[in-house]
Amino acid sequence: MTTVRKLLDDKLNTKIHTILAGETVLDALKIMAEAETGAVLVTEDDKIVGIFTERDYARQGEVKGVYAKDTIVRDVMTNQMVMIKPETTLQDCAELMRQYRVRHLPVIENEHVIGIVSIRGLAEALLQQKQGAIVELEKYILGTGYGE
Repeated sequence: MTTVRKLLDDKLNTKIHTILAGETVLDALKIMAEAETGAVLVTEDDKIVGIFTERDYARQGEVKGVYAKDTIVRDVMTNQMVMIKPETTLQDCAELMRQYRVRHLPVIENEHVIGIVSIRGLAEALLQQKQGAIVELEKYILGTGYGE
């Protein structure tokens, strides 16, 4: 089974985007837009204290009359994160995302965040894994190049 470590090793850009807890939601949204990501980790005193996602903004932002330029990230972030280890399987990631209704899983190794698995990245990896299995089965059935 494929693990998160393989997924992280295959990614070219593993930059982790962060924002200080005291900065504004607008600042976080700008970072996310520039990085083309749906989440940033929230830090305070050089420690990860939460995660801020597009979903946090959608649920706690403008629709409630809370404006991004006037709102502090700390006030709308998710502080209870589901974290995983590099040895976690992709299937386990999918189950955790389903169970906890989250779309981003920070990856922790030696008490440091080394990456984030997004639902999109996970879906792409699982699809690629399935496609590889299909190709191998086709080769086996046709008797051409199986196991090469």
